[in-house]
Amino acid sequence: MPSNTKIEVRRSPRRRRTVSAYRDGDTTVVLVPATFSRAEEKRWVGRMLQRLEAREERRRPGDGELHERAVELARRYLDGTRLPDSVRWVDNQNSRWGSCTPDTRTIRISRRVAGMPSWVVDYVLIHELAHLFIPHHGSEFWELVHRYPKAERARGYLEGFSAGSRSEPCEPGLAPEEPLTGGEVALAEE
Repeated sequence: MPSNTKIEVRRSPRRRRTVSAYRDGDTTVVLVPATFSRAEEKRWVGRMLQRLEAREERRRPGDGELHERAVELARRYLDGTRLPDSVRWVDNQNSRWGSCTPDTRTIRISRRVAGMPSWVVDYVLIHELAHLFIPHHGSEFWELVHRYPKAERARGYLEGFSAGSRSEPCEPGLAPEEPLTGGEVALAEE
């Protein structure tokens, strides 16, 4: 369980035997019957936190699956002539969705994308894969990206997500706290 998660226990007089839990932002809500003793509540809260964490861990794709998906997408939409050497999830990209270093054929995808719909993850991968061909965001680059049929839909999703999660937009492609290194290009929140 993330260390910054708050736990809120809600007792319900309508619940008889069932216990459930879910995440609501940075709070974990555990629903228990009102008849539970404090000891039962404590035991069930611990059990439900473990179940939630196990479920979330199963849903969290690894780097191997991400790399396999990128190769599959490159073959399907970008002729498979330039494949990435490395594709991995990273936790240090908070103002961009992904980045690519064409010289080393390395792609990094923000872990924040992992919980989004698969077609959005695919779009971020396609965007970064297109940088293996064209390092800038010119018209030829966008022609490659738009080979992915859900590109516009995914861009709209990401724009909506960004608008809903922060108040000030950052510069497309660059973020002041995350400077690009030599030869690196990025898909930033817009």
